[in-house]
Amino acid sequence: MDLTIIVAVVVVALAFDYTNGFHDAANAVATSVSTRALTPRVALAMAAVMNFAGALLGQAVAFTIARVVTPGGTPAHGLLVVLCALLGAIAWNVLTWWRGLPSSSSHALVGGLVGAALASGSVVHWALIGKQVVLPLVLSPLVGFGLGMAVMVGVMWAFRHRAPGPTQRGFRVAQTVSAAAMALGHGLQDAQKTMGVIVLALSVGGYASLDHIPTWVVLAAATAISLGTWAGGWRIMRTLGRRIIDLDPARGFVAESVASAVMYSAAALHAPVSTTHTITSAVIGVGTTRRLSAVRWGIVRTIATGWVLTLPGAALLSAVLYLLLRVLGLA
Repeated sequence: MDLTIIVAVVVVALAFDYTNGFHDAANAVATSVSTRALTPRVALAMAAVMNFAGALLGQAVAFTIARVVTPGGTPAHGLLVVLCALLGAIAWNVLTWWRGLPSSSSHALVGGLVGAALASGSVVHWALIGKQVVLPLVLSPLVGFGLGMAVMVGVMWAFRHRAPGPTQRGFRVAQTVSAAAMALGHGLQDAQKTMGVIVLALSVGGYASLDHIPTWVVLAAATAISLGTWAGGWRIMRTLGRRIIDLDPARGFVAESVASAVMYSAAALHAPVSTTHTITSAVIGVGTTRRLSAVRWGIVRTIATGWVLTLPGAALLSAVLYLLLRVLGLA
């Protein structure tokens, strides 16, 4: 019975990884596509490859996610808690994708774990969540916004005497590199979160330790997020690439470069930051250097609302699902 549930949890976790890929594909390529630095299909193919490569570069974020909660009860019960967490996160991903909102798959997963844990009476490690999830949740958009604005001001000053046409063409070429860096960072961050959940399930079932991630888990998570990225997230791509601000190649390059730097730094600190929050705030930051009115603040407010609702929304969905299973006598 436990092995059957573990297999189900792994399959659902990889399904979440896939939805993470198509939900967050826009994070890596929206700015490059909107500035015509890359065609959509070329951009998505590159992002898929770089996501796979990024997933192989580290495991620190995975270990953090694996320790967010400790499911209680029997192994079978603990696995159902993890399953409900994943299903709640997937439901939130699909809902926000359908609405075209660039919400955070990372925080949907954490919210799902917390909601299912609370509903089941399992242990939630609030200190870890506060330090490794909530604090980066607050800081990463602020850093992305501030760095985006500051670096863009520096770029404008450095190229102030250059001809606009050749300069923008140069940045359009440079966006190929920055988009690749962004996709690599996305794989480094988001694929690891699925690895962490799978290892948590294997640990609950007694098939693995929280201190080791099997190679097959790494490869499976890397493959799933890459396939999801190739499927694309066109609705969200329009939001990030065009609806917040009309990006030019220079601003697209700076936004992607800043977001990548934030994600790499966070991974080194074992912090599962949101790639969505980071790139969106960087886009807003570079946009304000044109003029404040260039940013479509109504869209920004809508996106911010999605950010605020993600943790509690995913938590509520997973908690309701667990309680429904308990009513049906399955939990």
